[in-house]
Amino acid sequence: MARRAVKTIRENPDLSRVLKKPEELPNPWDSATVFCRQAPLELEIGSGKGLFLRRVADQFPEHDFIGIEIGQKYARFSAAGLCNRKNCNAIIVCGDAAQILKELIPDHFLEAVHVYFPDPWWKRAHRKRRILRLEVLQLIERRLRPEGTFHFWTDVEEYFLSTLKLLATGTSLLGPFEVPEKEAEHDFDYRTHFERRTRLHGEKVYRTIFRKPPIKDF
Repeated sequence: MARRAVKTIRENPDLSRVLKKPEELPNPWDSATVFCRQAPLELEIGSGKGLFLRRVADQFPEHDFIGIEIGQKYARFSAAGLCNRKNCNAIIVCGDAAQILKELIPDHFLEAVHVYFPDPWWKRAHRKRRILRLEVLQLIERRLRPEGTFHFWTDVEEYFLSTLKLLATGTSLLGPFEVPEKEAEHDFDYRTHFERRTRLHGEKVYRTIFRKPPIKDF
């Protein structure tokens, strides 16, 4: 199922606090520069319209969240949804997630990485453009703290199974662990807008969690 075009933001809000370019982030990384504190940090790759980011930022105020979205219109739309929140624990970065993981995020630092309904790049010749290719999965593994979690959901069975294979053969992450489907309690009780649309169309969602092994005691 393709992404729908995002609506134009009618107002012209000041997004400078919540919408960043990669070059505006501290290098080397310093959470205090971005969030004015040190707290567990979670990263979402491909934030879309920002539903997940808004919900978890409110649900877990003790954590900080970065959403990465390569599409400028989607990034602005997501940021607009964050700019009037009381909490200041979430931002959107408009840029390439692989580059940001590689160049800005330290090893063993992230509490969790979330990837929900990434572009499947349907044509076989284009699959090298998928965000969940081996080198990115290995970057995610290195950036996660011990016992940190990697969350992956998709509506494309082939993408799901091929990613599980890459994780099994190319990383030491533990899993896959099952994520049961939860009944929605209201119209927007979904992980993302894309999950909502997929489930309302009666289509299957494939979900899994992987965990980074703990540090071994000798």
